[in-house]
Amino acid sequence: MLHLVIAEAELELVPKAILDHPAIVNHARRRGKRPDEILLDGTYHHAAIKKLPDGERRGRPDIVHVCLLNALESIANKEGLLRVYVHTRNDEVIYIKPETRIPRNYNRFVGLMESLFKNRAVPRDLELLRIEEKSLEELVEELNPDGVFVMHENGEPAKPSEFGKTLSELREPTVIVGGFPHGDFRAEPPGKKISLYNAPLMAWTVVNEVIISFEHWIL
Repeated sequence: MLHLVIAEAELELVPKAILDHPAIVNHARRRGKRPDEILLDGTYHHAAIKKLPDGERRGRPDIVHVCLLNALESIANKEGLLRVYVHTRNDEVIYIKPETRIPRNYNRFVGLMESLFKNRAVPRDLELLRIEEKSLEELVEELNPDGVFVMHENGEPAKPSEFGKTLSELREPTVIVGGFPHGDFRAEPPGKKISLYNAPLMAWTVVNEVIISFEHWIL
């Protein structure tokens, strides 16, 4: 079983500090919601995000969207060999059941995440998605893996096929992929750093490479 964690994901509701910014207020009004009920999104809130700490990397729910689509539609997930989690910048962890169907439409995905942040589980009866306050370290400790790997451009070089073989030889490996657009992890993540390529890769590309390499050896 491979545990995949999208870590420090830039997925959050609009912070209190910018709730009254015109870009936030106008977008919320157009959507028929309160400013504190909508996801922070750089596409619409760029002017407001510039006022936040780490503003250059925040408001990127699209990264989580693409990563989840790729992971949950993978053969490994369909075969029951994958579990996926999202850890956010605010130390929240989203638990995702393997049978969850993430909306392909981005706007519907945003609505789903907003509902999750509000209700803490969706749908409430099945809890296909649920969110808890938890740090990355606490999540890894809970998973109790026999190997933890952090995908990092400055990590130990490894060919994808070799890395997939390493994962396949472990009982419960955990792979951590950064869910932010650029830069480094804000806090040092637990695990051995691994680099699959000699240049930075987008998070969803790393997710694909990891899962496909794992599938090659396990299926």
